[in-house]
Amino acid sequence: MFKVQMEFHLPHILVFLAIALVTSLATLPPEQYWNSVLPNTPMPKAVKDLLQPDFMDEKSTSVGVGKGGVNVNTGKGKPGGTSVNVGNGGANVNTGHKGKPVYVGVKPKYGPFIYHYAATENQLHDDPNVALFFLEKDMYPSKTMNLNFAENPNKATFISRQTANSIPFSSDKLPEIYNQFSVKEGSMEAEIIKNTIRECEEPGIKGEVKYCATSLESMIDFSTSVLGKNVQAVSTVAEHQTQLQKYTITDGTKKMAGDKSVVCHKQNYAYAVFYCHATQTTRAYMVSLEGADGSKAQAVAVCHTDTSAWNPKHLAFQVLKVKPGTVPVCHFLPQDHVVWVPN
Repeated sequence: MFKVQMEFHLPHILVFLAIALVTSLATLPPEQYWNSVLPNTPMPKAVKDLLQPDFMDEKSTSVGVGKGGVNVNTGKGKPGGTSVNVGNGGANVNTGHKGKPVYVGVKPKYGPFIYHYAATENQLHDDPNVALFFLEKDMYPSKTMNLNFAENPNKATFISRQTANSIPFSSDKLPEIYNQFSVKEGSMEAEIIKNTIRECEEPGIKGEVKYCATSLESMIDFSTSVLGKNVQAVSTVAEHQTQLQKYTITDGTKKMAGDKSVVCHKQNYAYAVFYCHATQTTRAYMVSLEGADGSKAQAVAVCHTDTSAWNPKHLAFQVLKVKPGTVPVCHFLPQDHVVWVPN
């Protein structure tokens, strides 16, 4: 009898424990969430750099928005915390008493890693990402390329999933978002917000699964849902922050496992938002480079083996003078982007 009762109640106990585990994980700070879900996966520099220096607990977090830095503090009177500001002249991220707000003066434009958009004339001449595209056949030792591994001026850091979920992030909510951020419709700040959200909501190209992660926790969940938890996450690391210069590929280029990956590109926003997309037609490499000034870089390169669904006027085709679906198209990743691959 006792045995029968135990068998009857065991499923209920397991369900309870599963719910308790999910609940406890959901309230962990981002870094602890990473360590809990991915204990055997080192955190790449791109992620470490976007963690707040002393990630405040949820009670001390405030979301401060407005041209004058108006703050809505949920910390019950406690000092410090995280404030997110999109104000006059750009976006600001304030991580409390640890540092000054970061100004992000960026013009709205479509990113070069959104493949169904055509490049504008300005992007062809002014976008530093132009130099990141190359053909896979050109990835060999002694090959030289002009590359720019300068840091992104947008220093927006991660906020917790709990905080991110409390902030609207939808085209349907744009008036509410503008009002909450004290941003005037039609302003540059409003265009940045609108374009980032619109890029996130647009359907992916054929064969692509896409997702915009508004927190580190949600990026982990999406990537592991595609690849499983036996993964590695990597990012480009440059020894010095340089402007455009000649780099030479040295020995040591390494192809990563599998042809399936999740690539996450940092977007222009007031807090860290990543445009992540997964395809089964990519090859990822870690490439060793040496600059003309002697500086070294370990750069992540992603090669797309099927570009037939890309916009024919995409930046890559105009720079490389090739047509969609003809040859693999590769690009190096800026330092604040992340690639997830199976181990």
